Amino acid sequence: MTERLSTSGLAGTGSAAGDRLPPARFAYDRHTWKEIAHLLANFPAALLGFTYVVTMLSVGIGLTVTVIGLPLLAAGLLGARQLGKLERARTRALLGVRVDEPSPLPLRSGRGFFAQLWMSLKDPVGWRTVLYAFIRFPWGVATFVVTLTSLFVLWPVLPFIARGLANADRAMVRGLLSPSDELERRIAELESDRGIVVDTAAADLRRIERDLHDGAQARLVNLAMGLGLAKEKLLEDPDAAAAMVDEAHGEVKLALQELRDLARGIHPAVLTDRGLDAALSSVASRCTVPVKVTADLTERPAAAIEGIAYFTVSELLQNVSKHSGASSASVEVWRSSDRLLIQVEDNGHGGARLDGGTGMKGLADRLSAVDGLFVVDSPEGGPTTITAELPWRDRTGADAAGSRPRG
Repeated sequence: MTERLSTSGLAGTGSAAGDRLPPARFAYDRHTWKEIAHLLANFPAALLGFTYVVTMLSVGIGLTVTVIGLPLLAAGLLGARQLGKLERARTRALLGVRVDEPSPLPLRSGRGFFAQLWMSLKDPVGWRTVLYAFIRFPWGVATFVVTLTSLFVLWPVLPFIARGLANADRAMVRGLLSPSDELERRIAELESDRGIVVDTAAADLRRIERDLHDGAQARLVNLAMGLGLAKEKLLEDPDAAAAMVDEAHGEVKLALQELRDLARGIHPAVLTDRGLDAALSSVASRCTVPVKVTADLTERPAAAIEGIAYFTVSELLQNVSKHSGASSASVEVWRSSDRLLIQVEDNGHGGARLDGGTGMKGLADRLSAVDGLFVVDSPEGGPTTITAELPWRDRTGADAAGSRPRG
């Protein structure tokens, strides 16, 4: 998790090292002239921004007593976002500051008019741009006057003055016009996780449909045909009819077994009725390798977390049976603060990887979609230790009602 946060959290600031400028000196170079051009352009840019936000706020707030006031204010904040975009482009071209663009507001996500209106009114990016425009006006006037005066009076030391004023501009842009790193990272993660959840649910539905069509449904069709033939032969050839009924009885047993397996794959009854400890012991009993299960849980987590933990262990034990070459394995489940931890270990030949084609990448994606963690430690020659971490959520009343033993 540390690695993921550290790599994603640098999205907005990772370019700072690459934006390092040469030190200021008496000689005028292209960086100095760009900084001077930026400082001289501060006044018209700040005047434009200040005029816009003052007009927008005065008209929008002044008309809040009418039905058009709040929509005008919301539209004005969307326009302020465009001002911020122009300022980021100007500082990128003249000051070498590369600031990531904030995520656009999801105004086309199917929400109603009032939900979109409220989203626009509480947009932190728009309001920070408004604050930037207010601060920039006196600052823009001051930098314009100081730079223009120094260009004629203090030109020998102007590179140092320009560097100092430009650095203040850089800090202002990074502080007020850059996206919130944590918020933007979280938004990107949630969008990715939502896609993973949707894709996983669709894949599960296709699997269930395929299993029903190719398994139980096909057997039930054969059963119906066999019983129809037996009915026709019942009077003509009772012995052949009895044989057909006996064969149909076998088909019924197989169809029932396939339906039980399919139901267990959707959500096993033992998990609902008796909890994670019993469900994992049931999974371990079907593994071809002897498995020791230790579940140190004083209470049950939320049904969704419990289900994910069950299917994670089930998939990992299937991998142990098929791919590990192990002679023994162990499963440990325990709670640590607000996290549910799972560790599956085997003494096989190792070499397991997330991209090894054993379904581990899918497990990692599923856990990531609920703020979980999936770590594989499997050197060549073994042993293999896989740790899964899930957020702990307490069981609700609906979960408890659903877990009552069925009579």
